[in-house]
Amino acid sequence: MKRVIGLMSGTSLDGIDAALIETDGEAIAAFGPGETVEYSRADRTVLQAAVDTALAWGFEGKMPVFDAAEDVLTRRHGELVARLIGSAGLEAADIDLIGFHGQTVLHRAPTAERAGRTLQIGSGRALADTTGIPVVFDFRSEDVARGGQGAPLATLYHAALGERSGLERPLAVLNLGGVANVTWLAPATDPVAFDTGPANGLIDAWCARHTEQSCDRDGKLAASGHIDSGSLDRLLAHPFFAMKPPKSLDRWDFTLEPVERLAVADGAATLTAFTAQTVADAIGQLGHPRRLLVTGGGRHNPVLMRMIGERLGTVAEPVETVGWRGDLLEAEAFAWLAARVERGLPTSLPSTTGVREPVSGGRLVRPSACR
Repeated sequence: MKRVIGLMSGTSLDGIDAALIETDGEAIAAFGPGETVEYSRADRTVLQAAVDTALAWGFEGKMPVFDAAEDVLTRRHGELVARLIGSAGLEAADIDLIGFHGQTVLHRAPTAERAGRTLQIGSGRALADTTGIPVVFDFRSEDVARGGQGAPLATLYHAALGERSGLERPLAVLNLGGVANVTWLAPATDPVAFDTGPANGLIDAWCARHTEQSCDRDGKLAASGHIDSGSLDRLLAHPFFAMKPPKSLDRWDFTLEPVERLAVADGAATLTAFTAQTVADAIGQLGHPRRLLVTGGGRHNPVLMRMIGERLGTVAEPVETVGWRGDLLEAEAFAWLAARVERGLPTSLPSTTGVREPVSGGRLVRPSACR
């Protein structure tokens, strides 16, 4: 077993999650400490500039703004690694590996007409040299290069957690981040996973535009509004929902245009209902799970959780009900995946990303002094 630190920075640009686990990339032997740090306003501005530029960039040429964002991102991750090691009472030499997701600035899913492309900024080399610890990074590119969607990638970790917890199948694990994705774990078959649509991304963008808040805390804004059926129908008419899985999307594939003429509370209610309906439609196509476990920031929104449960005819449970760490789960996943990459084990399957054959994505880089 190895001590591995996983790092995750999501599309919401709110901060970094870090978690320490002990694993061999198959079993999970122990869970160590975890920590979340918010980006400063200045850091978020730099990162947002990279995302905004990427939307117009389209993977053509080199953009200097990415270099500035990558520098900020990598330094903040290095600082958090040092802090986490200290809180665990360990030294850098006690850590075997770091799994570094980086920051997605643009994700273009493959179609019949074009190959997929994805970019997560973050220098694995700089992080390895700063920390003195080997780093696995760039987890998604190899999957995309082999015909996969490059997402979701936490699926196999969900399966490992389910086995460790002895949970009955079929089991659905729903991640409500900027984008929503589901892992479907049925008996005696490979996991199935795909993005179901926006989760918090549109709701957060709406709140940032119309309120002084970056999100709809506790769903209070949505609870005070009314769902506009016409706007909801326009949202549901997006071609993404007619596509068969595996499928993935970028947070910016959807816009606020269908709700832009609504009152603030009604817009929040409609966008929340949109997320709930698309999640329910996706899971309903797979079957009826024995349990629906929810991770990601959206699990803290009781209005969204209630809407999802009502539409599925089940209870949407936060993953804490089975002892999992919802705020750290994705960071743990990239620690576990890093251990798999080091061993050459698959990180994605045809049933999880649509890749042509199982692939071990990610690149391993060791500190310069160790080369």
